[in-house]
Amino acid sequence: MPHTVWLGAISFGLVTIPIRVTAATEDHSIRFHQVHLEDMGRVRVRKYCEIEDREVSQGEIGKGYEVSKDTIVPVSDDELADMPLPTAKAIEIAAFVPYESIDPIRIGSGYYLEADGAVAAKPYVLLRKALERSSKAAVAKFAWHGRERLGLLRIRDDAIVLHAMRWDDEIRDPSGLAPEPVDLSDDEIAEAQLLIERMTFDDLSGLDLADRYTDALADVIEAKREGKAPPGAPEEPEPQGRVVDLMAALQESVARAQASRGEGGVHEMPAKQAGKKAGRKTTAKKTAATKKAGGKTAGKSRRSG
Repeated sequence: MPHTVWLGAISFGLVTIPIRVTAATEDHSIRFHQVHLEDMGRVRVRKYCEIEDREVSQGEIGKGYEVSKDTIVPVSDDELADMPLPTAKAIEIAAFVPYESIDPIRIGSGYYLEADGAVAAKPYVLLRKALERSSKAAVAKFAWHGRERLGLLRIRDDAIVLHAMRWDDEIRDPSGLAPEPVDLSDDEIAEAQLLIERMTFDDLSGLDLADRYTDALADVIEAKREGKAPPGAPEEPEPQGRVVDLMAALQESVARAQASRGEGGVHEMPAKQAGKKAGRKTTAKKTAATKKAGGKTAGKSRRSG
C-alpha cells in the first residue's frame, strides 16, 4: 500500500471528512544513475554553502526567498504550516460541475482519498454516493507543496479521487497553432469518420497498450549485462519523396483496422456519403434513360415527317 502523502480533511458546506491522501498511480520507468564513464563511479550531487565553501547536511538546509540580490528572507516549514489559510489542512469544495465540462488539459496527477478513521466513513460514503447519483465532479481548493492549488474530486469504483488542476493562467493560449486553411473533400472527411468507427472500442480493456519502450530498454540492459551487442532499431524504408494520397491512405487504414478486429467483407461507405453516391448514380441512370427515350421520340418524329 502506498504511503500517505498528505493528511487533512474534505470540507463541503458544514460537512468535514478526515482523509488520508495516497498516490493513485505508479511509475515503472527504468531509471539511470549518472556515472563517470571512465571507471563507472557514481556521480553525486553535493550541496555546498557558497559563503562557507563547505558541504552542508540536509538538516542545515531550509527555504529562503530572494527579495533582492543581497537580501534573502528565510521561511520555515512550520511558518508555512501555520499560515492563516483555510485550505492549509482542508480540501475545500467550492462548487460542483458536470465532469465533462472540465477541459482535460487542466487535469493533472491523481491521488486516492482514504477515509481517516471510523468517524469519517459515513460522510465519506455520503459524498461518494451523492457525486455518483448527481453525475457531478467537485471543484476544490487546497494548499500543498508551497502553494494553493485547484483540485477536482471524482469517483473511481468505491474511492474518491483528487486530481490536481491547473489554474486558468497556467493554460497556454493555442491560438495561432492551427495550420492555414486546406481543401478537404466530403469523401475524405467521411472516410476519416469511418476509420474512427472501425477503431472505436467500448473501453481500453483488451487493447494492446503495453509499454514497448520500457521492454525494449530492458532488452538493451540485459544484452549489455551479458556482454552482447544491444538490439538495434529496424531499418525504416527510405521516403519516396512523393505526396501521400490521403484518400488511399485512409482506405488502407480502414482495411487494416477491420482486419485487426477480425472483420472482413466489403469496405462500407458511411451512410451519408453512400446516399450521395447512390443519388448521383440514380440521377445518371435517369439522365441516360431520358436521353434514350428522347432519341426514340426524335426518331419517330423524323420517320413521321
